Parts: sequence; C-alpha cells; structure tokens
Amino acid sequence: MTPETYDYVIAGAGSAGCVLANRLGEDPSLRILVLEAGGSERAVIVDMPAALSIPMNTRRFNWGMRTEPEPGLDGREVNLPRGKGLGGSSSINGMCWVRGNPMDYELWEALGADGWRWSNVLPYFQRLENVEGGGALRGTSGPVHVNRGLQRNPLYDVFVEAGVEAGYARSRNMNEVQHEGFGPMEMNIGDGRRMSAARAYLRPAMARGNVHVVTGAMVDRVLFDGRRATGISYLVNGETRQARARREVIVSAGSIMSPMILKRSGIGPAAELRSHGIPVIQDLAGVGENLMDHLELYIQMECTRPVTLFPTQSLWGKAKIGMEWLATRKGLGATNHFESGGHIRSRAGIVYPDIQYHFLPLAISYDGKSLASGHGFQVHVGTKRSKSRGWVRLRDARPDSLPRVRFNYMSHPDDWLEFRACIRLTREIFAQPAFAPYRGRELAPGTEAQDDAALDAFLKRKVESAYHPCGTCRMGNDDAAVTTPDGRVRGVDGLRVVDSSLMPQATAGDLNAPTLVLAERMADLIRGRHLAEAEGASLLADPHWATRQRGAAITRNYAHDRATLKAALLANARGERVPDDGLLTF
Repeated sequence: MTPETYDYVIAGAGSAGCVLANRLGEDPSLRILVLEAGGSERAVIVDMPAALSIPMNTRRFNWGMRTEPEPGLDGREVNLPRGKGLGGSSSINGMCWVRGNPMDYELWEALGADGWRWSNVLPYFQRLENVEGGGALRGTSGPVHVNRGLQRNPLYDVFVEAGVEAGYARSRNMNEVQHEGFGPMEMNIGDGRRMSAARAYLRPAMARGNVHVVTGAMVDRVLFDGRRATGISYLVNGETRQARARREVIVSAGSIMSPMILKRSGIGPAAELRSHGIPVIQDLAGVGENLMDHLELYIQMECTRPVTLFPTQSLWGKAKIGMEWLATRKGLGATNHFESGGHIRSRAGIVYPDIQYHFLPLAISYDGKSLASGHGFQVHVGTKRSKSRGWVRLRDARPDSLPRVRFNYMSHPDDWLEFRACIRLTREIFAQPAFAPYRGRELAPGTEAQDDAALDAFLKRKVESAYHPCGTCRMGNDDAAVTTPDGRVRGVDGLRVVDSSLMPQATAGDLNAPTLVLAERMADLIRGRHLAEAEGASLLADPHWATRQRGAAITRNYAHDRATLKAALLANARGERVPDDGLLTF
C-alpha cells in the first residue's frame, strides 16, 4: 500500500493524544492522523460516572497488565489497569479532578523542565477548564467540564470537619488558591456523564474533518530517514500499514507504551535494544527508566449509623441508580462518590503536601471487587512523591506483546516512614469528635496493627497502585533526559513524546488533569507559541512548615522568592528534610 501522508501522525488516542489532535487540528489546513490500538469509548459503563469500576475491569477498555513481582512487596504482582480505546485511561479512571499543588510545577522546573513553572502552567488550566460556578484562577469556557458532587451524604462534611479538628487547614477549593488542607473535591463530569478526553477533545476534532482516527491500529515503530522521523509503521488486523508525517511524529501512548514504541524504533538503552535484535538509532539510557507511581491504602471504619452507600450495593440498589441515571443523567449514578478529600504533609520539614486523601462513604475496594459486610466508610490515602523508581522494558520486539513493568515499590526507606504516617495520621483524624456519632470499630488495618512491624506487614499485603504511572521519558535540560522541555526526543529530528511519561516528578494528586494541561501547553510549543505568564499565581505554604507537620494558616507566598523555594524543593526531592536552623529560617 502507498503510505498516506499527513502533517502530524500521533501514536495514541489517550488523554494527551486527544488534546493534541484537537489543538493542532484548529488549523484547517493541516491533516492529522491519530492511531489507537483500542476501539470506541462509547458505552454506558464508560459514560456513567458511578460505574467506574466496570470499564476498569473490562478487557475491551483495559490492557490487563500486571507488574513483575515487586521485591518490596514480598514478590506480589500488582494490578496495573491502563486504558485501551479512545480517551485512553481518561475513559476508565476515577474522574477525580486534581490540578496538583502549584509547587509541583516549580519542582518540575527545578528538576530541569525549563518553562514549566506554575505561572506558565496556570493559563493552560484556565484554557482547558469549564468549572461549574467558576472561581478564583479557574477557567469557565474550556472543553473539560468540572464540577463538585452534591455532597448529600453527611459523612463528606464530617471528614472535612474532622481534619480541621485535628489541626489542619480548611480549603474552600483545593484546585484554587490553597491546595493544602481539607475540603470538597472536584470531578471531570459534565451533564452527568464522564468527561473523558475523547468526549472533550477528540470527538469535536474529528467533527471538523481534518483529523482522521484509525482504531484497532497497533503501532509497531517510528520510521526514519537517517535520523529524522518520517512516519509510523502500524498493524490493523495483522496487515502492516504506514503513515508519513510531513512535519512531526508525536508519540502519545502513555507512560507504559510510549517507551515501548521508542525502543522498538531503535531509541533507548543500546544493550536492551540489541538483545532483542533492534538496530540502534539513538542510545538513550533513560527511555523506560525513572518509572513512578502513587500507591494507596484503604483505611476502613465501621459506621454505627445507616447513612453510608452500603444499601446501594445490592442488585436492586444498583438497578435503581442505573435507571435514574439513564432517565435523567442525575442522582447517585452521576457522581464518582469521591466528594471530599485532603492534602497534608507527612512530617515537619516537608514544604508542601506529600499525602492525599480521597474520602468515600462506603467500605469497598477501588475496583469494586471487595465490599464490607455492612455500613462503613473509608479513605484512600497514599504518598505523592515516592523516591522509589522502576522501569518499563521490552518482553520481545513484537508490537502486540505487553511490556515488562516493575515499579520497585517501597524500595526507598522514606516510603515506609511516609506510609506509616498515612495510617497513624488517618487514625487520628477518624478519632476526632466530628466522627463520634458514626465511628465504630476499625475494619482495616484493625486495632491489633499498632507497631511498625504490624503496619509494614499490612502495607505489604494491601498497598495498591493508584494507577498514576509517569516519568519514563523524562523531559529536562540534562543529558540523561529523554526529551527536551518541549518534548523533542534527544538525538533525532521530527519526533516528540507528549504524555505523562515526560513528567520529571509525579504531582501531588491524580494525574489526569496534569496530563491534559501538559498536552495543552505542548500543543502550543509545537505551534511555536505559548500563552502569557499568569499574574497572581501564588505559591502558598504553611509559614512554619520547617518545624511543624500541620497548621491551619497556609499563608507564606513564595511567588517572589523562587530561589529559596527551589533549594527547599530540591532538598526534599533528595530525601532531605529542611530543619528550622538549616536552609531556611523564619
């Protein structure tokens, strides 16, 4: 077959690929091809927010990967759902809308991603958001609808009040000025339906006529003429096809699959490529390395009052929710049920939150496979900046072979320190007066788990991925980085990577919103432009973070003291706490 020619060829219709197709396709003179291994995302179980655990466990929408045996978890293999189909993981995730802390992006820049500081990123959040009710520093006309749950269950407010009683800050909205503290959560849901990247970006782009999407297209490799990327070779129903790119090839297959495509194309660690018979075009040792994730635990409590979602988990309860949602797009089917949460610091000496809470008025596992026998409530709690690093490697050179993935979970000693803090700090919150009318016995870990050894044993058995892998094609300005800060792959021309694999550090929260904003800004950089830097982009912290673990006043603004902030952030990234008499004094 004669290869078709496009201006841009994009590998992957996940969150980033959908954004790129839409934004690059705003120029009607351009022809854009998007290749996606999965199929259509259109299904009731994808659209209905409360049904989120169903597509996550369906082979039509999930690649069905598991990790290699994890040494830090006694050899346990961990479930690793990855989206398959239009919208990628945005079509199967929990829809928690979390921008992250503004200091996340300051840390990106400090780690070498020049231009990615908060004041440069904020305008792109404003461009992409359509926030119900608006708010300070929010967008109200973008493609991604964002709203809050109705918070009809009393336990949502109880959780926030308990956090305040424990001495933490209250945040009116953790996506606005103040990230640290306890408050309502937001979700990317519009008109009662999941607002996936396919719905928000790709479908409108396809309707314009200059964006062509091929589903069932398994990308094999990038094609080169010398050292310039010229297209992509892919398979459809076992038939090899090629597509040529006049301008650029963009790999947006996600943090697990993007490094695989680069490696099959001859870009990656030379020894690994040669071991699979792949000719080396560019020896880049970092491809597939630096793999990060968020882990989390469920801390579960019995509820002494019948106010939880437990009755809705019966067959009849689920049927009622489904029928109401199908008829009205409202009710309990129109929420992800994560309607309040929090962001706190694990200990003194940490600049900004490294622990996240999602509260749920039900005791159940994230994938819906394990339900408590009665009324209960829980938090999903986990650390956000683990220093453990893993890898993604080839199983063989076949495009249809799933990769080998090992996160090396809990391989850094700080992970154990921080996760023990997760459990103990959560217990303290649940012990506050606000929970007294509802608090029963502790279901998990259980009151018998008190010392470090017992908590560590529970962690090894029960810690799970929060499904936020990133970092495997890190952007930066050093020779070890895979790409430059504008996504260009080092050592070759005409090739970029744009997705969560670029992140130098996982953000303090769910990764979908940061992935979308990364792709929004990259789309402009590809076009040779960028939005003006935001004014009033504050960088708030507890003024006494160096000496205390919690505080209700999140008031110190580092926006005009970035050099001091950068030093503190890098010290934390190296595993160093900053004492009061050390790097910073107040």
